[in-house]
Amino acid sequence: MKEFKHFINGEYVASASGKTFENRCPVDNSLIGPVHEAGEAEVDAAVRAAKAALKGPWGKLTQAQRTELLNKVADRINERFDEFLEAECLDTGKPRSIASHIDIPRGAANFKAFSETLANHPTEGFRMDTPDGKGALNVGHRTPKGVIAVISPWNLPLLLMTFKVGPALACGNTVVVKPSEETPATTTLLGEVMNECGVPAGVFNVVHGFGPNSAGEFLTTHKDVAAITFTGETRTGEAIMRAASVGLRNISMECGGKNPGLVFADCDIEKAVEGTMRSAFVNCGQVCLGTERVYVERPIFEKFLSRMKEEVAKLKLGRPEDKDANFGPLVSLEHREKVKYYYDLAREEGATVEIGGGIPDMGAELNDGAWIEPTIWTGLSDDARVIREEIFGPCCHIRPFDTEEEVIELANDTDYGLACAIWTENSARAVRVAEQMEVGLAWVNSWFLRDLRTSFGGAKQSGIGREGGVHGLEFYTETKNICIKL
Repeated sequence: MKEFKHFINGEYVASASGKTFENRCPVDNSLIGPVHEAGEAEVDAAVRAAKAALKGPWGKLTQAQRTELLNKVADRINERFDEFLEAECLDTGKPRSIASHIDIPRGAANFKAFSETLANHPTEGFRMDTPDGKGALNVGHRTPKGVIAVISPWNLPLLLMTFKVGPALACGNTVVVKPSEETPATTTLLGEVMNECGVPAGVFNVVHGFGPNSAGEFLTTHKDVAAITFTGETRTGEAIMRAASVGLRNISMECGGKNPGLVFADCDIEKAVEGTMRSAFVNCGQVCLGTERVYVERPIFEKFLSRMKEEVAKLKLGRPEDKDANFGPLVSLEHREKVKYYYDLAREEGATVEIGGGIPDMGAELNDGAWIEPTIWTGLSDDARVIREEIFGPCCHIRPFDTEEEVIELANDTDYGLACAIWTENSARAVRVAEQMEVGLAWVNSWFLRDLRTSFGGAKQSGIGREGGVHGLEFYTETKNICIKL
């Protein structure tokens, strides 16, 4: 059995209150170990340690020295790859084949990618005229924002946490991370790596707990937190915005999505099926960028639907260590209740269940886990709740369309605006449609293809702000203008 303590000022610390909660494996609901729940005292200690570190050795490092340290962190994660892989798979239940190619290596790479990108980005400079004719120089200068609160989700725990911690540290900030209560393991383990690599105490801190009246609320309302970066559902984002308004702290939020896939008749259908399968079902559909609404041009609708059903039937459910398995459980029994509610609701709203739609029989050893069937529906009306609300499970609805104008209107008819995938071999149409999509990320003939130098974030209720590449500079630093009279 493992025990998950807070990591504060370079040390693992138990909660003074003694309060803990259970971390259970979604594969079979077995107990992984107790997690200490932070109270106000632990959160305050973490924030104070982070604030002190800004003026300590960390604040005196050069950019090159910080980059060297963060590169060591990336290398050490890869050296301890198997430990991180085991921890991630225990928490999430996802197949090792997926976590070993996405979660761990890309989580480690975030430290190198962001430190190198941000270290080499120039600031602005302007010469201006003055009445005396001698002029002045204006020079842009960036400084760390301060203590950054990082609220990270459970679907890609290491990857999405380091996507925020990497640039925050590269810019010279310190962090207090609250990982999801469902997936505490890899964030906790990263504390060991920070110590092994010589990252000064207080630079990276971890507190565990829940949202209201727990670690999340105490962290986001702490007066010494300079900015808050969050990935998660829109409702939680709204609560964090309210907390951040006190003291006018900056926020960056990547929230929910109800992402469309647009499949035109001139697409490469096998490419479109492969991409849509991944976007709807990888990580058991628990990807904020995933596709839950699929619109297919009528001439290829039946063929596309048939091919999707064939591919879904091939998905192999199994334990993370099963080399043949490519489909794991949902993250928790609680989340399965939510997804199953929508499966039942789809039937009530008149959906045709093309495949799936229930809870599979996994046998005596696994039936206590959070398993659910990958599912495809057709026949729902455009105002059905299953079409309007984010499910965050392995499911999609496939609907025919007739014209480009129609599908653009259907795809944009949502409160969300995170991402979309467009499948067409017509380059003019690809650009034309992408430019009209009300989203932060538009993929053409691909999905989840990410260049870390580009912007990342959503429109409408899918978020506020952009991170990634130089866009992170705007969030993780304060820019001051230095005006020098000549």
